[in-house]
Amino acid sequence: MTGKIKIETLQPSPHRLQMFTTGIVKSIPTQYAEISSPFAGRITKSYLKLGMKCTPGTPLFEITSPDFISAQKNFFQGKSQIQKAEKALKRQQDLTGNEVGTQKDLEEAQTAYEVEKKEYENAVIGIKIFKADPDNLSLGQALVVRSPIAGEVIEDKVVLGQYLKEDAASIATVAELSKIWIVAQIKEKDIRFIHELDACNIDVTALPEKKIKGKVYHVNEIVNEDTRSVEVIIEANNAGHTLKPGMYVTVNFVAAPVDAILIPSKALLQMNDASFVYIETAAGKYIKRKVETGNTEGERVVIKSGLNTGDKIISEGGFYLSDVK
Repeated sequence: MTGKIKIETLQPSPHRLQMFTTGIVKSIPTQYAEISSPFAGRITKSYLKLGMKCTPGTPLFEITSPDFISAQKNFFQGKSQIQKAEKALKRQQDLTGNEVGTQKDLEEAQTAYEVEKKEYENAVIGIKIFKADPDNLSLGQALVVRSPIAGEVIEDKVVLGQYLKEDAASIATVAELSKIWIVAQIKEKDIRFIHELDACNIDVTALPEKKIKGKVYHVNEIVNEDTRSVEVIIEANNAGHTLKPGMYVTVNFVAAPVDAILIPSKALLQMNDASFVYIETAAGKYIKRKVETGNTEGERVVIKSGLNTGDKIISEGGFYLSDVK
């Protein structure tokens, strides 16, 4: 029987802890924009096409807005008034400089100019609220709604002639999906193994041949009291748009390698729902030792507790010693 038993002296081996969980693909909030009209009005023109590439400021659609027309009128009136006030001030400055005008008249002209200047500045702000350029404005022109971010159009609900209310829902969506987030949940007991910038492997059931890499972007500070889990955000490159918002994926967290005790799977035996191995205490003498197991790597099993470096175990043939206590 001795020839059928193999002995192995345990030594630490590098081991990467792996944890699997499901995750949901989401767009990055700063790279996603739902577009709606800032004010009530009627759509008169659309530049939108699904898949259209955008940069910040790209025109998306035009809308005639009574509020925008009113802001234009205020702007042009304010512009005209400040021009008149500026001329009156310069004229009064010339008169005073030539000792023809009075100091009182100059002060009144200065005050009038400051008042009109403030009114004009407010009118400019009123135009800029609409994302319009005051330097390229004509009375009666339509409001051009533009993209606030770079990306591509992934949703287009614009209908020509449609009247939009002030509280209307978004009618177009622009997103930059070359990078995405994956939101996963990790159990409270395992969160100590997850750190920002840790590497992840992402698997998509529909694309088993696709290998996608990611890294931990953020580990939430709050534990969900109902699920006793912590939200973890993974960032991944998505240049080919393989991952789509709303898609379910499997995330494999790969921790940095640490020294661990691994034993051959043949050394592990079961009794009364407990795992154990045989330890050699002297030549030809053995005792049972209960162990707690972890992940499996090929034909070897990670031992979480019960064994130490230098222990001599039966790596194969332990079932021949079933009578050992």
